[in-house]
Amino acid sequence: MCFVGTSSARADIPAFTADGFRVPQPNPTFQFPRDHGSHPDYKIEWWYLTGHLFTDEKPTPRRFGFQATFFRSAAPLANAKRPAPAAFGHDQIYLAHMALVDVGTGRFLHQERLNRAGWDAAASTETLDVRNGDWSLRLAPRPGAPETLELVGGIRGDARFTLTLTPAKPLVRFGDAGYSRKGEAPTAASYYLTFSRLSVAGSLTLDGTEAVPVTGQAWMDHEYSSSQLDKNQVGWDWLSAQLDDGRELMFYALRRTDGSIDPASTLSWIARDGTLTRAPYRWEPLTTWKSPHTGATYPQRIRLTTTDPQTDSEVVLIVDPYHNDQELGGTLGGVTYWEGACRILTPDGTPLGSAYMELTGYDRPVEVLR
Repeated sequence: MCFVGTSSARADIPAFTADGFRVPQPNPTFQFPRDHGSHPDYKIEWWYLTGHLFTDEKPTPRRFGFQATFFRSAAPLANAKRPAPAAFGHDQIYLAHMALVDVGTGRFLHQERLNRAGWDAAASTETLDVRNGDWSLRLAPRPGAPETLELVGGIRGDARFTLTLTPAKPLVRFGDAGYSRKGEAPTAASYYLTFSRLSVAGSLTLDGTEAVPVTGQAWMDHEYSSSQLDKNQVGWDWLSAQLDDGRELMFYALRRTDGSIDPASTLSWIARDGTLTRAPYRWEPLTTWKSPHTGATYPQRIRLTTTDPQTDSEVVLIVDPYHNDQELGGTLGGVTYWEGACRILTPDGTPLGSAYMELTGYDRPVEVLR
């Protein structure tokens, strides 16, 4: 098996990148709700939601997978000194992706948007409040649930959803207390914060029909950094799994140009009480799928072997996509990737839970995150 990389104190970590952006540092201290919001002094940031929705239709509820991602990318610092029209800014660029898959039919919808900072896109630095056009994600505290989120999104005129997401367990801080190494380079690190299990309730509208109520569960990642990839890395395979026994699992393999896996790759189990345990892993693609849209070939069905911290014994999980064609073309943001709803099975096919898998760098290396 491969073993997780470990972070250690390093004297060579600079405070800033060569182009003037802050570099994540070990032993971070977070302040909320401020750190749920935007960090424009770091080059790259995203708020990433994936989840599974169910209608209340009888006798068989319909099932959907959804993705809603808000990206912020800082332009070169010299741009901030240039005069800009009152309604726009030069310093921040906002990209957003929305996707929905109908598990029953395989219909896959997706859309992306790209806007400069201004009247049509913004992110608060005081709390979580990010928008791109009429898509938005914000912190909406409720009595007894101060970290409740509200998401409004859709895909053109084909789909529209309004969702309330309530954390079912505490915020997870991946890596070392939220400091997550991504490679050997001193700047290759991020701050990595996650709500690993969100209870979801809201409404979904398809093709202009009447909105139907939906419930389900979701996962939210919030990461910010100034260099997500090392120079010899081309992309990553990432998995967020929500098991039926109340635990979660997060995994990512950072792939190098020579085909090897970077030692900074990691797998973490999240216990029912939110406790984190890192574990060894083996990630073995069993099948592939070639995209008819881009020609990229992606791994699909995966055998994931790891150690269950609850029993201290080896466990084999099968990651099984509901549909192959869940690729998002990067016509605006320049990154094409596969992001899909999956189920988690035992090798004999017994259901264990739900997941989302992300596969990047198969169409071309992910240069934008260096």
